[in-house]
Amino acid sequence: MNNRITKLFGIKYPIIQGGMIWCSGAKLAAAVSNAGGLGLIGAGSMYPEVLQAHIRKCKTLTDKPFGVNLPLLMGDVEEKIEIIIEEGV
Repeated sequence: MNNRITKLFGIKYPIIQGGMIWCSGAKLAAAVSNAGGLGLIGAGSMYPEVLQAHIRKCKTLTDKPFGVNLPLLMGDVEEKIEIIIEEGV
């Protein structure tokens, strides 16, 4: 299936997983990405070092695109953004 969403994100199906706090870590994001959608790590409640660990774990579980859902209301947003950029997500 090809459409603007699949082309934009380099995915097979136009399915984007919700970035659910507490339950969308590396394993779920990788599973969704491996199935052809865009998996998301929900970073809202994660400490920056935990987010970095989830990103690195997700990279070991999939070679497909995935992303990070980052609520901007948290106090450590800038540090998390730096990690996301450094990790190439």
